Amino acid sequence: MSGVEPMFPSPSSGAHVNAVHDPFHGDLLEVSMGPHHPSTHGVFRMMVTLDGETIVKLKPVFGYLHRNHEKLGENTSYLGSMPYTDRLDYLNSMTNNWAYALAVEKLAGQPVPERAEYLRVILAELTRLLNHVCLAGFLLQDTGASGTPLMYAFREREKILDLFESLSGSRMMCNYQRFGGCRVDASPEWLAGAQTITNNFGRFLDEYEELITGNEIMMARTQGVGALTPELAISAGITGPMLRATGVNYDLRKVDAYGVYSRFDFRVPLGDHGDTYDRYMIRILEMRESIKILQQALPALPAGPIMDPKAKIRGFRPKAGEAYGRIEGPKGEIGFYLISDGSPNPYRYRVRPPSLVNLTVLEDMCLGQTIADAVIILGSVDIVLGEVDR
Repeated sequence: MSGVEPMFPSPSSGAHVNAVHDPFHGDLLEVSMGPHHPSTHGVFRMMVTLDGETIVKLKPVFGYLHRNHEKLGENTSYLGSMPYTDRLDYLNSMTNNWAYALAVEKLAGQPVPERAEYLRVILAELTRLLNHVCLAGFLLQDTGASGTPLMYAFREREKILDLFESLSGSRMMCNYQRFGGCRVDASPEWLAGAQTITNNFGRFLDEYEELITGNEIMMARTQGVGALTPELAISAGITGPMLRATGVNYDLRKVDAYGVYSRFDFRVPLGDHGDTYDRYMIRILEMRESIKILQQALPALPAGPIMDPKAKIRGFRPKAGEAYGRIEGPKGEIGFYLISDGSPNPYRYRVRPPSLVNLTVLEDMCLGQTIADAVIILGSVDIVLGEVDR
């Protein structure tokens, strides 16, 4: 860098730089990407140290959206915390609701009617489609593609959000699950709409893959970039598509077989290299498996109640004890740990957020990569800052 005047970005870009002298490597550059930066997918900062354009150190900095979620849960009734779970991964409130409901149902020994179990699976797989198609769109935008892939993805997302709104009254903050079932039943018209989306989604994926998956620029930007080893993924507690992209066969829908997942035939896609391209492909393949599950669950939806008639809504006081409920959310294992002392509020309320846990290996994946690659690697992790910060 001697004799060359560094180019400093304007303050409005969200990145700030500072030169640091390293006697062994020459001048290193410290770049602060964020907290307000288009590449950080929210209010998030990456403190990056560069040798030229090569990353030699990266420190994630978060906490800008901290809302004291867990402490609020200890001062709120069990049911009163359900709407707060919507605000964790605010793209996937239906699965947030399910993980929390499952924890409370374990704590109270509360059964769930069969129709409600099927509805939960249907909504969870629609949510997985919604999440993964957004990840694909955002990732392509991070690689420098035009807005076309993202707009295609959001077109499909809108159809699912319209379904959620017609069922729960809200597009994103659904507040739909209840302990012992679901808040409202799905009408025949709603189920017909869900079936139409399911039938058409495969064709959309075919078109999307024809446009993107084999694109030589996409492959050059993602293959071999940000590789994660199975050993490190397991050691760091990584879950979800990030873990399966390394080749580790671990999916809570198979491991725990919660709900009625054991009744459906689907496979768990696995990657070979654990790089950014594998993480993209795992999401594409998982969407195809979600379609397969929906095609089995929708026609088999049984008649009957959606709430256990003995479930308590008011005056809910589970016996003293503790429980951990977890599900395979779109981003990985989302779990809730609850301790009851017999009062109307949890004595201890703890969230296991996949976005935060999966973010802990960001530096490991970025070391030795270029600064442009860091943006793509972060995008492939698939984080939501509401869940990271809580």
